[in-house]
Amino acid sequence: MVTENDIALAGRLADAAGAAIRPFFRARYDIETKSDRSPVTEADRAAEAAIRTILAVERPADGIIGEEYGIERGDAERVWVLDPIDGTRAFIGGRPIFGTLIALLVAGVPVLGIIDQPISGERWVGARGRPTLFQGKPAITRTCPIIPSALFATTAPWLFDEVGGHWFETLRAHCRDTLLGGDCYNYGLVASGHIDLVVEQGLKLYDFAALVPVVEGAGGRMCDWSGRPLNGASDGRVIAVGDPALADAVLAILG
Repeated sequence: MVTENDIALAGRLADAAGAAIRPFFRARYDIETKSDRSPVTEADRAAEAAIRTILAVERPADGIIGEEYGIERGDAERVWVLDPIDGTRAFIGGRPIFGTLIALLVAGVPVLGIIDQPISGERWVGARGRPTLFQGKPAITRTCPIIPSALFATTAPWLFDEVGGHWFETLRAHCRDTLLGGDCYNYGLVASGHIDLVVEQGLKLYDFAALVPVVEGAGGRMCDWSGRPLNGASDGRVIAVGDPALADAVLAILG
């Protein structure tokens, strides 16, 4: 389902995005606010344009779903899902904890994902049926089956609705400690065994598709708040755990 050519191509796409992003980091550039009140910069658009240019040549029949330039051939069997800068607020603030997300969906299922941090040069690569690699070496989640031992991370509590905010406070009260900020970078840290749990709400497909192969290929689990696997039809309520046993405890709290 995932070939070496797919993995190599995804790496080239991440390289191209990083080359487009780096000149803008901690520089001066235009910032706009989109209809959903999220920011977008010249760097977001330049990075996605660079990726699409390559895909147009190398995979002209594949579909594309991108945050900045929308959908092309969305009903294709194979669809590339792109978030050129996941964590634009962190990028604007000069914090190198954003990332480029590149995923490949086959029949709506994420089978290949890259989290790339173009400033630090860190890259996680996950592919279904293969171990996740971080900097070319296997990434492994850590054992943490119970909530009181868990290090919990989420990007921002105000991104939850009223019900989600209640669950955030409940998890924060029961976990060992809580980290805020991080966007996609948190999920790479789950895969590498530094964070145990991420819970978020309101994510779009391009926010989570690449994360699934990365976390699961390192030994973790990702699902929605009902315990279902994540795919193109998921509602954006996301759980990621390093230890699959921890997911059952979190799902029990979420009801």
